[in-house]
Amino acid sequence: MSLNHPLEALGTLPPSGYIRQKQLLDNHVPFSPATLWRKVKAGTFPLPVKLSDRVTAWRVADVRSWAANQAAAMPQPCVKRSTAVA
Repeated sequence: MSLNHPLEALGTLPPSGYIRQKQLLDNHVPFSPATLWRKVKAGTFPLPVKLSDRVTAWRVADVRSWAANQAAAMPQPCVKRSTAVA
C-alpha cells in the first residue's frame, strides 16, 4: 500500500475499539512489521495493549492520534504569492 499522507487510510478504521497488527500494517500504516516494532520500542508509535496471552492490538484512538500528530508535523507546501504592483 502506498500512503502519501498519514491520515489517508484512517477513514477505513473503525470509530473505536482495537486493531490487530495484520490489519494495521495491511491497511493503515506504510511500514513493515519490523519497523512497526522498532517505532513502538523507540516511543514513536503507540504502545499496543495485550488483550490476552496471544492477542496484542492497538487502540484505534491511539493510532488516530499518532496519525494526526504525524500530519501536523509534516511541512506545509509553499505557496508562491504574486507580487503584482497596483
